[in-house]
Amino acid sequence: MDALIAKADAAQPLSNKRKRIHHSNPKPGPSRKPDKTSVSIIKNTSLPHSLRSRTNETVDAPQYKHIANPKLRRSLVKTSTHIAQSQALLSDAVDLLPSEEAGFAQVEDPLERTWRLSQADIVKQAGGEAARGRQEMKLDGGPYRVRYTKNGRHMAIVGRTGHVASFDTLTGAVHSELQLGETCNDVVFLQDHSFYAVAQQKYAFIYDRDGVEIHKLKAHISPMRLEFLPYHWLLASVGSAGYLKYQDTSTGQLVAEHRTALGACSVLTQNPHNAVLYLGHQNGCVTLWTPNLPHPAVKVLAHLGPLSSVSVDPSENGRYMATAGKDGSVKVWDCRNWKGAVREWTLRSGGKGGAEVEWSQKGLLAIGSGGSINMYTSPSIKTPHHPSSQPPLYLTHPLPSASHRPITSLRFAPLQDILTIGHARGTSSILVPGAGEGGMDTGEGLDLYEGVKGRREREVRGLLDKIQPDMITLDPELVGSLAPPSKLTTNTSGGSGSSRAAEIPFARLPRAERLRVSGKADLTEEGVSDADPGDASDSTKPQVVNKEEKEKKKMRGKGKSLKRYLRKQRKNVIDPAAVAIRAKIEKQKAERKAEIRKVKYGDEPQEKSSALDRFRRTSKE
Repeated sequence: MDALIAKADAAQPLSNKRKRIHHSNPKPGPSRKPDKTSVSIIKNTSLPHSLRSRTNETVDAPQYKHIANPKLRRSLVKTSTHIAQSQALLSDAVDLLPSEEAGFAQVEDPLERTWRLSQADIVKQAGGEAARGRQEMKLDGGPYRVRYTKNGRHMAIVGRTGHVASFDTLTGAVHSELQLGETCNDVVFLQDHSFYAVAQQKYAFIYDRDGVEIHKLKAHISPMRLEFLPYHWLLASVGSAGYLKYQDTSTGQLVAEHRTALGACSVLTQNPHNAVLYLGHQNGCVTLWTPNLPHPAVKVLAHLGPLSSVSVDPSENGRYMATAGKDGSVKVWDCRNWKGAVREWTLRSGGKGGAEVEWSQKGLLAIGSGGSINMYTSPSIKTPHHPSSQPPLYLTHPLPSASHRPITSLRFAPLQDILTIGHARGTSSILVPGAGEGGMDTGEGLDLYEGVKGRREREVRGLLDKIQPDMITLDPELVGSLAPPSKLTTNTSGGSGSSRAAEIPFARLPRAERLRVSGKADLTEEGVSDADPGDASDSTKPQVVNKEEKEKKKMRGKGKSLKRYLRKQRKNVIDPAAVAIRAKIEKQKAERKAEIRKVKYGDEPQEKSSALDRFRRTSKE
């Protein structure tokens, strides 16, 4: 045993440091031999990014050398380096974590099909807690629409005849139940289950958890659909008048009001990745709206008839959109490229009266039409397929009888494998294996067992971190980024002895300087001094102009003889500096056009041919 301990070099004084063999130095010292096992492992393995040293790791981050301010440049380089390191760690985590699809129903025999499984078979194989999600509620105020809170614990239902109820799906406790006695079109929860908004016949109303009316939103006239943006605290509505309106629920102000000019609209959904609203219209168009634009950001002709439903996939950052038309067709679109649908097919049941589509957290697409609900997995519907054939089914669920038609709502419960169907006879909750996300983020308010204190703290944090409506864009990464440095630069007139850089982008020059460089400077304009523009000391002095002289210089009309005379005089004046700058700008424009043409078409720049080239060729021959 003593010989083994001595050979392993395990017992040594604390003062003596053991010599380590570095990977960069393969030649060990004479006093210690390399470990063959460790050397053989190192050759065939590599450490993940999260376990490597930050100092030795090279990160490809922009350096922002075009920024003159050193303090700002160092801050931007530090931020960009941190972002690049975070992305490297995230990609490493994605590679290390298991990538196989977990939770989906699988068959043992290759001849079996998952769509043959009934809800009785799934409930029998599921656990006791999961089997509680299979429920049937028979109600008489239908057809019904369903909404869940962000954590999926609370649910609200609204019937067309005015029946509104909210309850806890975990304990079964009913919070409130109202009989409004008028037509109700939609319901949506606000920041949590404490408040919810109802789209009634004339206006939109906000109720608390106990069913007490809190606010009457008179600006939202005849609303048909409601949506709530949780990170912006905005309640959006669209109705029969064709107006899309944004209401700030934290301040009570009407943030924006857009006229769609496409008639009444009854299809509204949001992209959870960038908070852009998607509207489906009667002419078959899908329009994308943001509060800061008075016109749609994107307008797509999706179907040749009216749309019945639109849904956005939350599993891949809102990249895919599914649309269903009243012509019985369903299309899947790639929101990064609007050239055409990725997949298109016709419903088996014909889709009379329209179909409802809904995406789950794992990318499952549920389509309800006629008397059945069909579900498709993500790869089968996102793979481009030109013929309009039916994609393979994952699960299907037929409604008990024809009295349950029409299907008016489909909602997946967050964090659970439950799909709730709203129809004419109430609601039906079915089990869909693999539909819900397994892990929950308590910081995002996805805690099923959140208490009163935690809810209040989350609400305060949400108000402090509220995003302004002006920051809603199609590309959320655009906000906070820097514009690329302009290639179109010109010399300043600050003099040769200036310590600043001589090259400044043309767009950042003062207005008078831009007009002088472009040759459009008007000597009669107010504020243009007759002094030398190169003298920086004279240009910074305030000029005192008498009121009578200012009125005398002020010109009215466009056909004054003095202005025509000065324009002729200005044309005859040739500024060598301005001519050189104009030539440089034209040269830079030509170079940029040549680069773009070379990248786009692969053409090489060719010299312009003239009519005399053929005589030159004949003379050479």
